[in-house]
Order: sequence, then C-alpha cells, then structure tokens
Amino acid sequence: MLQSKRYCVLDNQKIVKYSEAWEYQRSLVAQRIDNPELNDVLILLEHPPVYTLGTGSTENFLKFDPQTSNFEIHRTERGGEVTYHCPDQLVGYPIINLRYYQQDLHWYLRQLESVIINTVANYGLQAYRIPELTGVWLAGKKIAAIGIKVRRWITMHGFALNVCPDMSGFQRIVPCGIADKPVGSLKEFVPDITVDRVRTDLAKVFAEVFQVELVELADIDRVK
Repeated sequence: MLQSKRYCVLDNQKIVKYSEAWEYQRSLVAQRIDNPELNDVLILLEHPPVYTLGTGSTENFLKFDPQTSNFEIHRTERGGEVTYHCPDQLVGYPIINLRYYQQDLHWYLRQLESVIINTVANYGLQAYRIPELTGVWLAGKKIAAIGIKVRRWITMHGFALNVCPDMSGFQRIVPCGIADKPVGSLKEFVPDITVDRVRTDLAKVFAEVFQVELVELADIDRVK
C-alpha cells in the first residue's frame, strides 16, 4: 500500500565504526516501533575494516581463527553469511516501515537490488541479478552484498557496494559463502570513480525506486 507521498531522511555520514552504526540503527528501529509515523531514514556511510556474520552464518567461511586474530568481527541479526566492510565501500542502511510500501521481504530485497543496478547504469555498466543468490553482479563478479533484518516490518541493515575499496580483506573469507564466484568493485570498470560520486547518484536512485522524497538531515524540521 504505497503512499503517494512519503519522506525519507538522508543521513549522510563518513567513516563510522560498525558497532556505533549498528547501535544507531537499533535506536531508529525502536523509535519507529514506538511511533510508526516517524519518517523513514536512509543512512549512507563507510566502515573501518570489519567482518560481519549473519545470524545463522557459519565460521567455516572464515579463513582465519576468530579466537586468535586481531580482526574486528561482529555476529549480527541480519540474514546472509560473512562479508567484509572497509573504507571506499558504500554501505546503505535503510530504516523504512514496509507497511507503507509492501509487506513482502522478497519485494524489498529486489528493490534494494534495483537501487544498485540502476545506480551502476549511470556509469554505462549493466549489473544484474543471479536467481537464488541475493546481491548484484557485474561481469561475473559480485559487486554488492545485501543482508537485512526486519522487525515489525521496520527494516535495518542493508547493502554494501564495492566502489573503490582495498579488496584484499575479502581474501580472508569466502564472501557471502559463495566459493565459485569472485567479488569485484566498480573501480575495475570505472578507474576514476569515487564514493562521493556514487553516494550522490545512489541517493537519487533510491528515491526513484522507493518513490519517496529524500530530505537532508539538516532540513528535517520542515517535514516533521
């Protein structure tokens, strides 16, 4: 039941520790459970190097001992297997109430994939889905991972798009538990690409795909 007009607050941040962003998401979800009329939020940021595992993921996909390594690791409540975050990878955490859209998790995942695919199209690249594998692919490489959690139809966690990161951290895991397909980045296809450029383009595409009006955090008073 998509509203004809819905605002979404665009919360642009830079490099944020994973634990801080995680707690921030939880607080936003809790507020919206208490008050479902609050505006949706799209958080866009980057993380320092960190590995995260989904709620049911196995440590067999780690190529190091989590008990003895110095790598930062978090087991979260999102779906999916292990993934890696680092600077120059654009991470998006939509906090949206699916009651105002469609109460369908498959629909929501496909919408997130569409955001990535349509953003990448701005650079003359044709990204695509692979049936039964959540995420987005480009020239045989996975460029975006998606893992979500929904509580009372309010979403958290989201997507990670490899723009121009140091990809070496992926060598220590089996990304998303997929051993036979490599990960890649947009920089391989657009050498001068930057996170700031993609951040701007992706925000516009997100508004189009979800049919919302994005409002900068500084301007939120005008839509309260």
